[in-house]
Amino acid sequence: MSDVTSFLLCNARLVDGTSPTPRENVSVLIENDRITQVSESAIEAPNATRLDLAGRTLMPGLIDCHVHVVATTADLGANAQLPDSLITARSTRIMRDMLMRGFTTVRDVGGADRGLQQAVAEGYFEGPEVVICGKALSQTGGHTDYRGFYDERDDQYQTRRLGSLGRICDGVDTVRRATREEIKSGAQFIKVMANGGVSSPSDPIDFLSYSVGELEAIVEEASNAQTYVSAHLYTDEAIRRAVLAGIRSLEHCNLITLETARLAAEKGAMACPTLVTYEMLKQEGAQYGLKPDSVAKVDDVRLAGLESLKIMREAGLTMAYGSDLLGEMHRHQSEEFVIRTRVLPPHEVIRSATLDAARLLCREGDIGCIAAGARADLIVVDGNPLEDMSLLTGQGAHIPLIMQAGRLIKHQLQ
Repeated sequence: MSDVTSFLLCNARLVDGTSPTPRENVSVLIENDRITQVSESAIEAPNATRLDLAGRTLMPGLIDCHVHVVATTADLGANAQLPDSLITARSTRIMRDMLMRGFTTVRDVGGADRGLQQAVAEGYFEGPEVVICGKALSQTGGHTDYRGFYDERDDQYQTRRLGSLGRICDGVDTVRRATREEIKSGAQFIKVMANGGVSSPSDPIDFLSYSVGELEAIVEEASNAQTYVSAHLYTDEAIRRAVLAGIRSLEHCNLITLETARLAAEKGAMACPTLVTYEMLKQEGAQYGLKPDSVAKVDDVRLAGLESLKIMREAGLTMAYGSDLLGEMHRHQSEEFVIRTRVLPPHEVIRSATLDAARLLCREGDIGCIAAGARADLIVVDGNPLEDMSLLTGQGAHIPLIMQAGRLIKHQLQ
């Protein structure tokens, strides 16, 4: 008797971001956790459980390349002081809700540890696969240093707290050690705060964080470990120096110029814009704990967001999907799709959360696609997102089926 679990999905409209039009009448065979056949002809699989999609849209499981699953409040300084047990409990709900929106994989860019990642993998709670960097690296007074002007606590107080997004480290030798420690602890890539930020108290947006030598040392250590560096960046000057230092994943990029975007594309870097977070910080940040000084900084980057997308597209700089939401604002995760379609073609926006996201995660052919050999991460959508991107919003209301690694997480097909 076979232990193989098989599903045959029939009569699907396939949308994966590769084309402005869907593929019609597609069948997909899944065995255990992998896709084994994709065909526009009938697939014979008499032992498989047959799911007739009746023309509904079949998509790869979505990938969000910029999340903070431990950010349970917009007051990140306060978040770092909460007990690890409370952060864990709150994070489980955040991750479960992400999965129920159709995000089967997320990249956490500061905060989550191997324990949370392993808990999801072992099935203690439902959530997306979490790709982690551990704690983001920040210089003294940089983004994720939440001590403020009059707080003289030792700078290592937050390094081991689950609710902290980052750790503070200064100087070439110290950043090398911090990079090695994060990798030793399970980091799959390294995150560095290379520019000022909205939520931290002592770094204006145009604040350049870390010397070039420190950035290059971090890149070298990550490269030695066969991985890459992601950087928090807003201003053109910060982006350019990060690209020249060898940083591969450029987060936010709101104030990028065409010249720098072209340089980044030439160097093989990728961008990860996160426009929805600025919209929500502007509208809801204060009520969910964002400090007044931080609210005042939001427009410095928010108003340039859509223009940055047009610039990066013109330059040929690949953009992955990111949301970067905090606390109660996580519920807006899928609205990034709608925001981007104001200036980008719908299929390119979808590709940012499928094929391009997988490329950024160095997982091409494994996730973010519907092809033989890929992991069976799939969602079914009522209607065609290429015509109405809001179908991907609404907390999964228009997503009757979610499959993760060949396992049905949600099944409400009628």
